[in-house]
Amino acid sequence: MEILDILLSASFWAAVLRIASPLIFATMGELICERAGVLNLGIEGIMVAGAFAGWMAVYAGLGLWPGLLVALLTGMAFGALHGLLTVPFGLSQHVVGLGITMLATSSAYYAYRLSLPEVTSPPRIEPFQPVHIPGLSDLPFFGEALFSQTALTYLAFAIVIAVALILYRTPLGLALRAAGENPSAVEAQGLSVTAIRIGAVMAGSGLMAMGGAFLTMSAFSSFFFEMVNGRGWICIALVVFGAWRPGKALIGALLFAAFDALQIRLQQTPLGADIPYQVFLMVPYALSILALVLMSRRAEVPAALMTPFNRGDR
Repeated sequence: MEILDILLSASFWAAVLRIASPLIFATMGELICERAGVLNLGIEGIMVAGAFAGWMAVYAGLGLWPGLLVALLTGMAFGALHGLLTVPFGLSQHVVGLGITMLATSSAYYAYRLSLPEVTSPPRIEPFQPVHIPGLSDLPFFGEALFSQTALTYLAFAIVIAVALILYRTPLGLALRAAGENPSAVEAQGLSVTAIRIGAVMAGSGLMAMGGAFLTMSAFSSFFFEMVNGRGWICIALVVFGAWRPGKALIGALLFAAFDALQIRLQQTPLGADIPYQVFLMVPYALSILALVLMSRRAEVPAALMTPFNRGDR
């Protein structure tokens, strides 16, 4: 009965959208990379770097939207490094991705200590505020659940639509998908597989950084260590769960967010007094693993994913 009450509350669904938003940004970014044939394991570190860069830019005096742009450019810079090492040089995507994660994370921590050496607690900024939509935000239940979010949440859902349209309705999307399926066909059309893949990794990494920036500029109002807390690795799983399709990946992000929001509320019920809180923390990840196993058995992996391509190969 307590679970049913939680599921029927508007505040629960509002929390689901908030928790899902950074996952949506980063999942769409990873999906773009993998569709082009590049596995980007740098996602965790890129999210940390984006979270710090966006927050620090706002703290230094820039506005929220310019701060988000700084986070985007930061992610694209790490994406350019990742793409350069893995595409033309053909280095291991696993090793490079993990190296990018360590580099981006360490760089963010170092820049934080360098910029704020005397600070004992993270300074706060004025984050994005919920957007009031006349006529919709005042609706009973749906107003609180769906139409009382910050602009970044709405942007996250808009990006899902944009990614889907670009991938399946534009020549650019066709070329990008072909680079991850049959790069030889792309080269036969006179296009550069190298440029497409590096561009995809840069764009995807920029979205990952925006997912990190959501945490410091919308969900919270400051930067602190471990705030990304494994979300990047979850997003890699969500891409597989979604079978490399934006719509299905969005559903996966919402499911994980629902599990997470549910466990937080269950800890505050009488049930939470009898069960160790670690069990509740484990539930979203355990259910996500189960869903991943069930869904991935039918997923069609991009044929050229993680396969280096050299010009002239057939």
